[in-house]
Amino acid sequence: MCLQIWHIVSASLLVSSSEDDYFRCESVVRNWADASSERGIKEDELTLKDILFFLHVPRTGGRTYFHCFLRKIYTSAQECPRSYDKLRFDPSKPNCRLVVTHDDYSLMSKLPKDMTSVVTILRDPVDRVFSTYEFSVEVAARFLVHPNLTSVAQMSRRIRPKSRAVSTLDIWPWKYLVPWMRGDLFARRDARELGRLRKTEEFSSPYDMEDMVMPLHEFINDPIAHDIIHNGATFQVAGLTNNSYAVESHHVRSCVRKHPELGHFVLEVAKHRLDHMLYVGLTEEHRKSATMFAKLVGAQVLSQSEALNSTFKQETSNQTEPSSSFSDSEADGLNQIEGSTNNQSDSEVPSSTHVEPARENMTVGRLMEIYETCISSLRKTQASRRTLSLKRVAPANFSKKARLSVPATILQQIQYLNSLDVELYKHAQNIFIRQEKHIMQSAEIFIQPEDLQTADCGGSYGCPPWKSLLVIALLAIVVLIMLFLSTGRRTNKVKK
Repeated sequence: MCLQIWHIVSASLLVSSSEDDYFRCESVVRNWADASSERGIKEDELTLKDILFFLHVPRTGGRTYFHCFLRKIYTSAQECPRSYDKLRFDPSKPNCRLVVTHDDYSLMSKLPKDMTSVVTILRDPVDRVFSTYEFSVEVAARFLVHPNLTSVAQMSRRIRPKSRAVSTLDIWPWKYLVPWMRGDLFARRDARELGRLRKTEEFSSPYDMEDMVMPLHEFINDPIAHDIIHNGATFQVAGLTNNSYAVESHHVRSCVRKHPELGHFVLEVAKHRLDHMLYVGLTEEHRKSATMFAKLVGAQVLSQSEALNSTFKQETSNQTEPSSSFSDSEADGLNQIEGSTNNQSDSEVPSSTHVEPARENMTVGRLMEIYETCISSLRKTQASRRTLSLKRVAPANFSKKARLSVPATILQQIQYLNSLDVELYKHAQNIFIRQEKHIMQSAEIFIQPEDLQTADCGGSYGCPPWKSLLVIALLAIVVLIMLFLSTGRRTNKVKK
């Protein structure tokens, strides 16, 4: 009897403790959300301010925009120091105008808010999880040229002090995900050699080859994935990643993980911040997104840069900052062992040499032509690099076609685990539609002076003078004809 009473009392205390924890967490999250709400007069979000902050959500194609758009319209002197993937940002460089990073929205605490415009790109949450898994395997597989992890560590100590470039392992979230996947790949390779793992059937899905690679279903259920990947876009836009500058971020994230129903507070903050961004792109709407970016962002950057053209050569000749593109010098151990050249190449999208473009005659149309050429080259290099890396874990060769082999139950689980991102993506789609309509209705805002000769007469700039005179003359002739016909009718009636 006493034992039963003790169990009842214990259960009551646990329930009470759980309820207290929930209300405490609700207060913490609600207070954070209230403090994060940006109240006040809504400014014109479609006008570019002095600083452009590209909040790069991983695996959305942001590196392509950086290399093929932003580096074509900003000079290296305008890039803020360590502005790509150096995660502890210091805006000390004078006149910096471009920040591109995987840092979350909390970086805004380091920037002058009234002088900064934010842009981002979002991707379908299921596709983003697939891509994150595939890229983690791809980069980690490059280390398999080493006999063991001790060799990896030794080479790392030799290379890192000699290179000023940024390695993949310096970048959030890869500095967490790649070492995790790398350790797993080595463990599975060792187990294969000892015959401890069942050999995968020849026609198995690349996403379920446990003797070669961590299966996708294990990947998405691991605590690391829950902490970093799931709902990652929402937490990044809200400024609550494990790389956040906000001191309260850990507490808020912990509460939302314990009580998922509190996630709606985070989602609402993220939605509100998307609403106030200069541009929101969609990975799946690649062509439309690129065109919109060129018209909405590129055109305004070019307009602002006109005043800097006269000092352009001085800027490029006085560069002292190291390039913000980075080399996979550490992750690319094969360069040292196989004798290949250690090129300046980005692991996510290979980097091209930062050649300063001539902006004097740059137009939106020309910018799109440059973008198309650039992205074609980057995709070819990326595909080649990916093929080489995945050979080391063959036959786990990932592709969009292979994704169709993943069971529907796993896809549904990914959606469930990323429910906040699913809702945020829907919100981004609505913003995207509004942006597209705005550009179509107000196209004259984005017409460059150089493009006026080919512009239609419907814009606010109007037609050339001779065209206007011709229209007036034609209208006058039509009026005279109508008057003549009207007068003729009246004369005929009088005669009758």
